[in-house]
Amino acid sequence: MFLAQVKSVKAIEKYKLNVQFIDGTAGIYDAGHLAGKGVFKAWDTGNNFDNVFISPDSGAISWPGDLDIDTLKVYTAIKGISTDEYLNMQHHATYL
Repeated sequence: MFLAQVKSVKAIEKYKLNVQFIDGTAGIYDAGHLAGKGVFKAWDTGNNFDNVFISPDSGAISWPGDLDIDTLKVYTAIKGISTDEYLNMQHHATYL
């Protein structure tokens, strides 16, 4: 099963990330729907959103303070498919 692994991530403007995955999938992810909610309020402290990085432990798209977002949701949003479609494709691929 292919896990959506991030190759690079960079904040390009307020709440938008340029993300590249190891399978060549790349695009812009708008995380604005999370901004100002719960733990994501931390993005508005200074330039914290710009401090995005790939966690060396989990491979997740992360920020200081143990803050991260669901890499699979980012991947499927960039691909333009639902998480269920992705999981279904992965399930069928393991049986080919």
